[in-house]
Amino acid sequence: MIAVIQRVKKASVRIENEVISEIGKGILVLVGIEYDDSEKDREFIVSKILNLRIFPDSEGKMNLSVADIKGEILSVSQFTLTSKIKKGRRPDFGRAMPSEKAKAFYQEFLNALKKSNLKVEDGKFGAMMEVELINDGPVTFIIDSKIKKWN
Repeated sequence: MIAVIQRVKKASVRIENEVISEIGKGILVLVGIEYDDSEKDREFIVSKILNLRIFPDSEGKMNLSVADIKGEILSVSQFTLTSKIKKGRRPDFGRAMPSEKAKAFYQEFLNALKKSNLKVEDGKFGAMMEVELINDGPVTFIIDSKIKKWN
């Protein structure tokens, strides 16, 4: 599972010129789900999203998490994050989880985020979306659950 986390002042998702979700201060998360992702991968990514200290404290140091500041989260499913580009010019999406299975996995991911009692919004799974954001910093992190070594 791969997540791109961006600290934002605000973010929104549009489909066919209609805003379907929006947040204020918090994080935008782009999520890629791979065919072999498990509950452990999901738990790892959710924990990182909620607890990564990327917001400034009173001294301006990145010491606070989105949970600490009671920020908001906008999650957007993005299967292209799973692509591999080893040769040629066309991305290989063979690592992406099949759509129906990924949709259920993504919904479980959203449900886990919502247990935080923070405002959690999302795009529309599988839709063509326009994502608009004001990146705060900019501050952006890429997290890959496969890189973490499980104990």
